[in-house]
Amino acid sequence: MTQDWAAVDGYIAEKLLGADPALDAALAANAAAGLPAIDVSAAQGRMLELLARMAGARSILEVGTLGGYSTICLARALPEDGHLATLELEPHHAEVARANLARAGLGDRCDVRVGPAAETLAAMIAAGEGPFDFVFIDADKPGNVAYLDAALKLTRPGSVILVDNVVRGGGVLETDSADPSVIGTRALFDAVAAHPRLDASAIQTVGDKGWDGFLLAVVKR
Repeated sequence: MTQDWAAVDGYIAEKLLGADPALDAALAANAAAGLPAIDVSAAQGRMLELLARMAGARSILEVGTLGGYSTICLARALPEDGHLATLELEPHHAEVARANLARAGLGDRCDVRVGPAAETLAAMIAAGEGPFDFVFIDADKPGNVAYLDAALKLTRPGSVILVDNVVRGGGVLETDSADPSVIGTRALFDAVAAHPRLDASAIQTVGDKGWDGFLLAVVKR
């Protein structure tokens, strides 16, 4: 079955996405630099771009840069005067991401910030940054609730918040799990469900990245 999932992703990419030298180069650079191969798939990357475009995003916040693959996809949705801030813990990853973004011709609209995301977000809130039109959270899962809380302080009514990896191969159902990523993901669902400012749903996905899913929320007020 998992072979079928990957084959369908290949079919989608062939039929709907076409060749993408910038993204291919980013993946090659990431591998050469020893970054983990945990980027979104090609189909998911295009989905990110389309969702940001549908939201009319002029400003985007990404929590979790890695090598900038998803950052490239999101930045492509921006108008020429748009802006994207992306937060990365590891300086080496950030260096690779900056090079990938520059190669893709998007370095001028992307600001890669290095450090613990919770600290960077707190500084952004204190500085009065935002509001951001679109937020993509794809970092350490134990931090999900803190990132969501910060995102709500950096957005406006109508802003979109997207969180990746929320199914975890079905692990989200494990009420007694000791896995910090599962615990953090379950806490995210509880926080979103209880929050009066969010309308949300989640969907399961299968493909190159196995069985997972994403949570999509819109800020109400």
